[in-house]
Amino acid sequence: MAAQLVAYFVFCILIVAPPSGCADTAAELRTQAQDAKTDALKAAQDAFNKGDRDKAIELATKAVDLDPKDARTRLFRGAIYGSMNKHIEAVADFDRCVELDPKYAEAYQQRGCEQFKRSRFADSVADFDKYLELRPDAKAGHWQRGISLYYAGKFKEGCAQFEGYEKVDTNDVENAVWHFLCVARNDGVEKARANMLKIGKDRRVPMSQVYALYHGDLKPADVLAAVDDAQLKPQEQRKALFYAHLYLGLYWEVEGDKKKALEHLELAADKFRIEHYMGDVAVVHRDLLRAAK
Repeated sequence: MAAQLVAYFVFCILIVAPPSGCADTAAELRTQAQDAKTDALKAAQDAFNKGDRDKAIELATKAVDLDPKDARTRLFRGAIYGSMNKHIEAVADFDRCVELDPKYAEAYQQRGCEQFKRSRFADSVADFDKYLELRPDAKAGHWQRGISLYYAGKFKEGCAQFEGYEKVDTNDVENAVWHFLCVARNDGVEKARANMLKIGKDRRVPMSQVYALYHGDLKPADVLAAVDDAQLKPQEQRKALFYAHLYLGLYWEVEGDKKKALEHLELAADKFRIEHYMGDVAVVHRDLLRAAK
């Protein structure tokens, strides 16, 4: 996922490169600098794809130095920093992006994600709101905003965000669970259970069992049993166990057992962590629970 994101940024940069062959010396120098930047970005992408993120940062920094006023190049470097969990450095690049181009929607989106990972939830919501001001068609599907609203304590707004997501996908158990959590925080577990969003078929293991757990139809052990019974390949089993422990942790917290919640969140964030935004959610929640001990 991170590799695809970085590759997308490189593509956006390269397609706007100006043509070479200008006659005057100043134009030739600008073209040479542009060519050098393009080469550095391609090399940075290659290094990133090979797993050498330190080299990717070195080359991306070279590209930034060659064209310090190019917001797209800074967005690219910021994305690499984010993939390395260097959230402060990523935010610094995205800050500079919006200084250079206040209408650069993707910079607000990426900064909102990084602010969430820093547990700066109000700042995350503000960035997502700015992104949606510039890209209003993305509002219904913006589930990251819903999660940030939940952690910012804006549960009614979170409910509305997750209800809106049904326009995008009616088969996503996670959306129903986050809606449940917002309602539970605002109005209590029983009301949340009575008003769970209706879901179609989420084929991911163990999502149907997670939904049934929150609905009150299964026990926590049934969620883990579903993973065992599925006989998944190792990589798929790891992912299934991640989601099982993430949502068991959130379940136990809303049920008032923070000890069990932390046990499951530590498993999700450490032993079974996945390279996905939800992996970052597990880390953030684990750290909040540890801090509250």
